[in-house]
Amino acid sequence: GDLAENTTRLYEQARLSRLGTEKFLIDGRHTGTGGGNHVVLGGPSPADSPLLRRPDLLASLVAYWNNHPALSYLFSGLFVGPTSQSPRADEARQETAYELGIALSQIPRRDGGWIAPWSIDRILRNVLVDMTGNTHRAEFCIDKLFSPDSSTGRLGLLELRSFEMPPHARMSLAQQLLVRALIARFWKEPYRASLIGWGSSIHDRFMLPHFIEDDLRAVVRELNVAGYAFKPEWFRPHIEFRFPFYGMVHYDGMSIELRQAIEPWHVLGEEPGGGATVRYVDSSLERLQVKVSGLHDSERFAVACNGRRVPLTPTGTPGESVAGVRFRAWQPAKALHPTIGVHSPLTFDLVDCMSRRAVAGCTYYVAHPAGRNYTTTPVNAKEAEARRLSRFWPIGHTPGHELTLADEAPNPLYPLTLDMRLG
Repeated sequence: GDLAENTTRLYEQARLSRLGTEKFLIDGRHTGTGGGNHVVLGGPSPADSPLLRRPDLLASLVAYWNNHPALSYLFSGLFVGPTSQSPRADEARQETAYELGIALSQIPRRDGGWIAPWSIDRILRNVLVDMTGNTHRAEFCIDKLFSPDSSTGRLGLLELRSFEMPPHARMSLAQQLLVRALIARFWKEPYRASLIGWGSSIHDRFMLPHFIEDDLRAVVRELNVAGYAFKPEWFRPHIEFRFPFYGMVHYDGMSIELRQAIEPWHVLGEEPGGGATVRYVDSSLERLQVKVSGLHDSERFAVACNGRRVPLTPTGTPGESVAGVRFRAWQPAKALHPTIGVHSPLTFDLVDCMSRRAVAGCTYYVAHPAGRNYTTTPVNAKEAEARRLSRFWPIGHTPGHELTLADEAPNPLYPLTLDMRLG
């Protein structure tokens, strides 16, 4: 309808004005422009806002996003985490999910009685915040819902800040359709599931594309059951855009695949700079997903990264396992743990534990492996893809006749992640 026409026309007018909806990093990564496209929900007036007419709708949305972290991370930008511009309420403090559950219980259920609009603000404003208490810099921003503090805060609007501008109009429309379908679903039948205290698993499991895609498929299945005909294929472009494929190697029916994963960035401590106080963001850490398929004998074969065992976890598909590798890609002057050096290149080995030999593998480089020093960003998607693929070599596994992997105890906080900074 009008939404599809307006969105398509907006993208086309931007193109004709030579405005971009995407950008490329110097290493070839394809990203969004870094802002915009936040989804704002409301009505033509505060009295018409569905969020004020049915406060349980807001409670349903908050609870559903808690239960499905894919909605927080698949459509967001590079900067995620507790100090980003759209942190989840449960990212920074472990007790937030518990406190959020208490707050949602104070909102009447459907047909459960009337509640003053300003009471919704009072109930939620201190839990829908970032770790510093900022009410605007939150995934669910209710600054303009119905705050009694100012007239500009009483507009009946909810801002979903974890949406960044995708590169194509149809990708944007798919996001908008998903949000509209969830609103329609919860308007008919409020969401009753309890909140989940994810703890550290939110930054262990749901930084990896496999689990985000799996969670999104669960969302699509639930919408289909509710009568909304969605298909997982509609969001495949979002997966490929957010988690680019780097390369794959095969050996005797087994394969190792590398993809970009998400790494939360953290704001560092205050420092003087430029006549004022500044806080840098440490963007030097990166994360890769390692997915192994065809691994039917996990006792005999293992995967190592720079000589360390990768903590592969079965996905539920026979022979398929997945893990994350967290590493320092470059060493800036200001960084968390500045004495830890760069871990690149990363050499991945498929190790035959019986013969203690690396029988196959690949190498991932952060920069061009031939030492080419790029001074400008890619001019288009083709060049960006070429730079990404040039950094993956389907060769280069560890030579030699004996390779013994030490048995590392799983990290109790991040059991799916190999952190190269440890050990």
